[in-house]
Amino acid sequence: MREQIQVHVELCRPEARLPQYAHPDDAGTDIYAAETVTIAPGQTVLVATGLKVAIPDGFELQIRPRSGLSFKTPLRVPNTPGTIDAGYRDEVRVIMQNTSLDTPYTVSVGDRIAQFVLQRVPMAAFTLVDSVAEIGENRGGGFGSSGK
Repeated sequence: MREQIQVHVELCRPEARLPQYAHPDDAGTDIYAAETVTIAPGQTVLVATGLKVAIPDGFELQIRPRSGLSFKTPLRVPNTPGTIDAGYRDEVRVIMQNTSLDTPYTVSVGDRIAQFVLQRVPMAAFTLVDSVAEIGENRGGGFGSSGK
């Protein structure tokens, strides 16, 4: 049995549904549209989920695309993964983009539009130094340096 972390959820729209795991071993929970929105070709919109969440300190909820939706439709979640910080308490909305050049796409109430993945997030302690060259090993290279 996996560790369970309590995430409190408020349904702030009558159409809202609790996030659900489709299978017990899934990493992400499906999240659902709480409004119907037609997205024009090339348009990017916010789609309401009707969810407000209270995430424990030291965690984030990531919004990630659903692979089936990305494969079978022109819809994309362009800022993936999106982060919901522990201190955020407003309604969660999903940024969705219609990549079609000519066809509008309608997201309907109850459609599975994305997924939540709960992640631990330690806090970085940034330390100012004169040079990082002597700390660890420089692997060299940069963008695209490891091949195609």
